[in-house]
Amino acid sequence: MSSRRTRTHRTREQDIENLVSKLQALLPSSSSSCNKTKVPLSKTLEEACNYIKSLRTKGDNLGERLSQLLESLENNGVDVSNIKDLLQP
Repeated sequence: MSSRRTRTHRTREQDIENLVSKLQALLPSSSSSCNKTKVPLSKTLEEACNYIKSLRTKGDNLGERLSQLLESLENNGVDVSNIKDLLQP
């Protein structure tokens, strides 16, 4: 029974290590992806959270800029309904 528990624990650890490696590979200029040294999970998760926050900020900024551009086009008499239709999810 104990050896089965040990194998299950080892399998979970390997699964977590694989997922962390995949996460590290997705992070740009991550210190963890630049070298082969083992980086603590907490640092990888912190980097991932910061990256997601930066992507959200960039997305918000792009959305605001797009809204301003569309408003400017509308104010100049351009029909932007087709553009808005293309941007809808």
